Amino acid sequence: MPTPDRTSLAEIVDAGRDILESAGASRLTMQAVAERVGVRAPSLYKRVRDRDALLMLVAAASADDLAARLEASDGSLAELARVYRGFAHAHPEGFRLMFTVDGAAESMARASAPVLRATRDLVGPDAALDAARLVTAWATGFVNMELSGSFRFDGDLDRAFEYGLERLAAGLGAD
Repeated sequence: MPTPDRTSLAEIVDAGRDILESAGASRLTMQAVAERVGVRAPSLYKRVRDRDALLMLVAAASADDLAARLEASDGSLAELARVYRGFAHAHPEGFRLMFTVDGAAESMARASAPVLRATRDLVGPDAALDAARLVTAWATGFVNMELSGSFRFDGDLDRAFEYGLERLAAGLGAD
């Protein structure tokens, strides 16, 4: 008779996301996840091929979480940008990982869909992808600079984000 499963893939990925946020990507190891879910490290290999596969699963789960949050928003460009920024602040390591790990393309496409819809509504179908890339590049750059402490001057970053968002939306034709 086979031994019973002591953990699930979902538990492994959840543990990986927790470790990522609390300790960083360098501490996200098969051993650390095994300890978190209460099994020996070799048992994880029944579910996850190796650390690279674990990182991809964690990145995909982060992108899926972001996609769900974006889909739950009101769909406006401003709200999508705010949700995106909020996600990055709540899950900074997952936010960074989504952009550095190959293999999460399907999840990233789901996260991109609401932004593409919003920009299509603003600029039409022919320029929607270009506009979505502009919005995403601006928001990602702003958030990455914010998370890394790269804004060196005094000032209200919330106000700066809203200012940039307003100017960007105005340029795209949003009210």
